[in-house]
Amino acid sequence: MASMSLSFSSSLCSSRIPESKRRFHQREPIFARCVLAASKSSPGGGATAATKKRLWKEGEFPGITEPANTRRAPMKNVKKKLDRRSKANGWACTVTETLSDLIAKKQWLQALEVFEMLREQPFYQPKEGTYMKLLVLLGKSGQPHRAQKVFDEMLEEGLEPTAELYTALLGAYCRSNLIDSAFSVLERMKSLPQCQPDVYTYSTLLKACVDASLFDLVESLYREMDERLITPNTVTQNIVLSGYGRVGRFDQMEKVLSDMLVSTECKPDVWTMNIILSVFGNMGKIDMMESWYEKFRNFGIEPETRSFNILIGAYGKKRMYDKMSSVMEYMRKLEFPWTTSTYNNIIEAFADVGDAKNMEYTFDQMRSEGMKADTKTFCCLINGYANAGLFHKVISSVQLAAKFEIPENTSFYNAVISACAKADDLIEMERVYTRMKERECVRDSRTFEIMAEAYEKEGMNDKIYYLEQERQKVMDHHAAATKEEGMIARGVEIFTIQTVE
Repeated sequence: MASMSLSFSSSLCSSRIPESKRRFHQREPIFARCVLAASKSSPGGGATAATKKRLWKEGEFPGITEPANTRRAPMKNVKKKLDRRSKANGWACTVTETLSDLIAKKQWLQALEVFEMLREQPFYQPKEGTYMKLLVLLGKSGQPHRAQKVFDEMLEEGLEPTAELYTALLGAYCRSNLIDSAFSVLERMKSLPQCQPDVYTYSTLLKACVDASLFDLVESLYREMDERLITPNTVTQNIVLSGYGRVGRFDQMEKVLSDMLVSTECKPDVWTMNIILSVFGNMGKIDMMESWYEKFRNFGIEPETRSFNILIGAYGKKRMYDKMSSVMEYMRKLEFPWTTSTYNNIIEAFADVGDAKNMEYTFDQMRSEGMKADTKTFCCLINGYANAGLFHKVISSVQLAAKFEIPENTSFYNAVISACAKADDLIEMERVYTRMKERECVRDSRTFEIMAEAYEKEGMNDKIYYLEQERQKVMDHHAAATKEEGMIARGVEIFTIQTVE
């Protein structure tokens, strides 16, 4: 495989790579060809537990022979009680394990159903960690309203709120771009002595403002952090750095980066490197990406697997398969593992051009190496088959995703809806859209845009009208929910303050 021709190639073969990483992989990198072509314990079992003195009944004390005419207490009733308790404990353990498994699989609806069933049992007392996991899961799943409900139920149970739990709730609102509700949670935290916001709270809120391009609020939050003597860390600066780069504010991006270079508390790290590489890679500015790669190496920052995945993705989008292959070979040479993201970037590169053959070869190689596919993997496969006109394979991909229990998020449904639109199968498109609504999956602007284009292509103006009405209804519902959350937030704030007092 040819080496990379630019000066960038010198970094891939730099002698600065640690000796521990300079081990050649014995297996031939055959994949390059496709590029070019809770623990359990028994109750009361502790060794240090105090031994209780037994109060014996007459005739039951050991060593005294029981008179023949004395009736013993019916022990079978005691045994039944112990059996029932044992079965209940076993059932509780099994169901709590199921809850943990559902949370790990990001199946929020099923997880909530199991959690509600557990809460009805007298022996189950949910702890802070369980609520934290549920809040984070619901936030990532785009369910801030349900996250607020779970949080309210936690307060009703009498569990003391913490800054971490409030930050998780704030994060749920931020992930759904409900900035006003997130700021409401922040104000509530300020009023509670034991739940004061910290650098993680502000970093979460800063990310939401950056993603929404609300840079005036970013500056306001920085001032507030300074007033409260909260020093931004590297994560905070990386978040803002990413936002400035995404919208092309390179002057502010350079200023933040310069501040990091002279700071003693938030020095740039490999994540900073990855952000800069990703900014220029996504914009297709390969020369700038490679130049910054060299600069970070000169700063003494070594790349990691994610860094190489960013390079592979950028080269793939520009169809620079020779450079993509060189980075892959270099990863093999230094035993950097190919991850799910690595394969996803390669699959996406072939999917964009409808190269179903190499896309399938990559996916098969991914499975043969035991790498687990995720939602993005199947989104790329569906898009690739749709671009290649192989719509029967779109169906098989959806079925395979169900078999693998792949989470069906907004991106997944949008990919399937788009594939149906490309196949001019509007009936199936509407059926998938109905399923999306039934699963309470968030419908975004892209969802309505795909369907509107499909209807416009067929001249179905009446469908476009009703779709616009539904889009407006979704937006109104979203606005009403936000207003209701604001009222609930004020009520919960009063309730929480009274409880603390």
